[in-house]
Amino acid sequence: MNEWSLTELDLEYIALGAAILGTGGGGNVYLGKLRGWEQLRAGRRIRIISPEALQDDDLVIAVGGMGAPTVGFEKFEKGDECYRAVRALERAVGKRAVALMTDEIGGSNAIEPMIAAAQADLPVVDVDGMGRAFPELQMNTFFIYGAPPAPGALCDEKGNTVVFTEATSPVWLEKLARAGTIAMGCTAAFALPPITGGQLKAWGVKHTVSQAWRLGAAVIRARAEKRDPVEAILKHEHGQLLFRGKIMDVKRWTTGGFARGKLEMDGLADDAGRALDIEFQNENLIARLDGEIICAVPDLICIVDAESGRPISTEETRYGLRVAVLGLPATPLFRTPEALAVVGPRAFGYDLDYQPLGEYVMPEPKVKP
Repeated sequence: MNEWSLTELDLEYIALGAAILGTGGGGNVYLGKLRGWEQLRAGRRIRIISPEALQDDDLVIAVGGMGAPTVGFEKFEKGDECYRAVRALERAVGKRAVALMTDEIGGSNAIEPMIAAAQADLPVVDVDGMGRAFPELQMNTFFIYGAPPAPGALCDEKGNTVVFTEATSPVWLEKLARAGTIAMGCTAAFALPPITGGQLKAWGVKHTVSQAWRLGAAVIRARAEKRDPVEAILKHEHGQLLFRGKIMDVKRWTTGGFARGKLEMDGLADDAGRALDIEFQNENLIARLDGEIICAVPDLICIVDAESGRPISTEETRYGLRVAVLGLPATPLFRTPEALAVVGPRAFGYDLDYQPLGEYVMPEPKVKP
């Protein structure tokens, strides 16, 4: 089995790319990167394998952080929460995992499974269930296309562990896990119901770890060569520049275990005299230019620094930042009727039809089976 063993520089690239793909959420990627470096400096390995390297009956567990990003920015983890969640789930099903994966490639949740995998000496599969970040558990391709809603495991930094042995639907698993996360202080680690290698290959968004690596490398290379990092992102992701402007107002609040809010921007350069509003629930959901919707979930709405291309998360946004707002196309797995019922605009309370932003291009893998 071919493997890609990560270095500290690899994690630097992945963290930057994942922060862009996080569409404002997914957890603080800087802290995640530091914790990944800590594993490497302790002599542990972080290994990436291709989805095709798995046997169809292999057991794979997705892990990540759950909760409000604004809380996660201040509330530090103990460090073994995801590892403990994996072991709790293995005990529940009576079988060991062959590999781990991330539920969402966006933000620090791209790195969370790498930390747990380093502690367990397991590989991480080059795949995820979103190709971005989303605020709720049921909003991933595995649940949408038939993965069972239980069992799942929730762990906190205090040593508490909850295993959900039964759930009637992915939405109910989200409700129960969200309530537990709120009780645990609004952030916790969650291990999703195990899936097989066959299910992962059929339903996963493939090669997204490779995608994050290449995206981060493209931005860093553009900076070094004095090129526009924003253009580098758009070229790499086949995206569109939606707006350049200055953040004028931020309204945010934490409720129900989510960071919610709205950004208001005034245009600069070619967008002078125009206004853009973005609403978010952990992640950016919808963008309105002069009151007209120009991009909506499941397509990605990414806010980056206008000069450096540094991604700006929802908890970091503040008055005065000069930003570029980018629209990136979502995976086709999110563009089907059954997927849009879960991750489209109406799933978030917006009475509008989804209009695809552009064509999605499958990322190239860095490692082959």
